[in-house]
Amino acid sequence: MNKFLNIFKFGDKIGEPPYDYLLLISLSPDQYPAYLKKIYKRNMGKDLNLRNPKTFSEKIQWLKLYDTTPKKTILTDKVSVRSWVREQIGEEYLKPVLWVGKDFNSIPFDTLPNSFFIKTNHGCKWQYKVKDKEKFLNNKDLYNALKGRFDAWLSATFFPFAGFELQYKDIEPKILIEPVLIDKGRDYPIDYEIFCFNSQPKLYQKIVFSNPPVCSVYEEDYSLSEVVFNPNAITNNSPAGENLKLAVELSKKLAQGFKFVRIDWLEFEGKIYFNEMTFTPFSGFLNFIDKKWDKRLGNMINLKK
Repeated sequence: MNKFLNIFKFGDKIGEPPYDYLLLISLSPDQYPAYLKKIYKRNMGKDLNLRNPKTFSEKIQWLKLYDTTPKKTILTDKVSVRSWVREQIGEEYLKPVLWVGKDFNSIPFDTLPNSFFIKTNHGCKWQYKVKDKEKFLNNKDLYNALKGRFDAWLSATFFPFAGFELQYKDIEPKILIEPVLIDKGRDYPIDYEIFCFNSQPKLYQKIVFSNPPVCSVYEEDYSLSEVVFNPNAITNNSPAGENLKLAVELSKKLAQGFKFVRIDWLEFEGKIYFNEMTFTPFSGFLNFIDKKWDKRLGNMINLKK
């Protein structure tokens, strides 16, 4: 237990365990709804209606419990999803991978570039950016601390941490190393997030991950939308570019058969690359500034279809 207390903070924020990790992983599936209701009440300040969900936040909770499939698990896995994306849209949209393995001690640092991302394939934000390899390897305290963190992540399952995102539950833990894809002369990456409802792209967000981030959100016809997903971001009213439109067209192919999925892309050197498929963004704990959007987006998810 000490390993998890040292690595994972226990608190109220989304992404941190609101309850005892060992208790949550010991629950039987029939206990998940009751505990999810507690977590939802804690994050959203209101009761969760699973019998007749209406809002986006409620329907994401329903999807977590009742629409998790083996295919979603495969496509949530940052390693196995690559084979599926390759089959659906082609190799040219996959980011390069530098190494995949199961043991931090086996990472071939000698063959890696000066900067890179180390991440796990079975969690969200379980990653670290090495900016200068030589400094990192010479800093034994940092190296050992990071090794301890990855050892803990690899021995844990992610699904309890943000509220029973069950698509993460059965992923075999691995380490994935990727290059840093940021254009020269630019300090921050650019991402595209394509929100797909019942297999169709309906809302599109462009994000420049500066501090604070700069966001533009577009409706299906590429007109600017008033919905705000990140209240701390700066709103940018720039027109949609060709790469965003290409991301939408490719997302149509990847979204088929899903009641809801957000498909994320990264722009690098004028091209776009698949980043990941996100079936339960924000774990469904999204408090919209304008509450009408929670209901409007909820209406766009047909749970019966």
